[in-house]
Amino acid sequence: MKFIVFRLSIIKKLFFVFILLALLCINLDGGRVAGVFLGQTIRKVPIYCVETTEPKVAISFDAAWGADKTEKIMEICKEYEVNATFFLVGFWVDNNPDLVKKISDSGFEIGTHSNTHPDMTKLSAENQKLELETSISKIEKITNKEVTLFRAPYGAYNNSLIEQAESLNLKTIQWDVDSLDWKGLSADEITMRIINNAKNGSIILCHNNSDHILDALPLLLDRLKKKGFTITCIGDLIYQDDYTINSQGIQSKNS
Repeated sequence: MKFIVFRLSIIKKLFFVFILLALLCINLDGGRVAGVFLGQTIRKVPIYCVETTEPKVAISFDAAWGADKTEKIMEICKEYEVNATFFLVGFWVDNNPDLVKKISDSGFEIGTHSNTHPDMTKLSAENQKLELETSISKIEKITNKEVTLFRAPYGAYNNSLIEQAESLNLKTIQWDVDSLDWKGLSADEITMRIINNAKNGSIILCHNNSDHILDALPLLLDRLKKKGFTITCIGDLIYQDDYTINSQGIQSKNS
């Protein structure tokens, strides 16, 4: 009996050591993604936000269904001297080629949001890559600009998806401030969700065709600016090289 108790105590200690190791991060491939040891596997993590002392945030708009509010979003951003990133789905690009060109020509950043907006974690690695390659090709054919950012549909990702994105020189981007605008929240509710959660280095998620985005956008841009934030696109917020991403998706510059 004493032998069994002794063995159980060792097992408990080893279990706690395992948990601690699982929380440790390592820098992989020059800082492109973070890895968290989980047994013998490594969990890769996208960029959720950026560690910075600068009062700077990035705003983004996912575009999959609907396009009629997109031009007004651009007008409001220009009025407030704000840049932004638009993540476009391939079938949205097919349906709105002129608008894609206008987004690009107006100086806004464009990333891919997949080609058909599936849960890409349920696809094979081959089909994950096909989704990315197809959408990138459609965007670059119109804009003549390289696509360097990817946001996974539904925010769903796995190691394979991040690896396929990396193979195409894409940085996988999540967010740390969710407007929840797609839920039909009022303009004030959207604004307060963002204002209350935004911090230096935040990436803000919005949608180009949510119900009250046009009413909310002037309010939240004005409030963010009054709080001292510079608002820009994701490419101007994140570090392009020599960085680390920890297990929470916080990207920091290597010292």
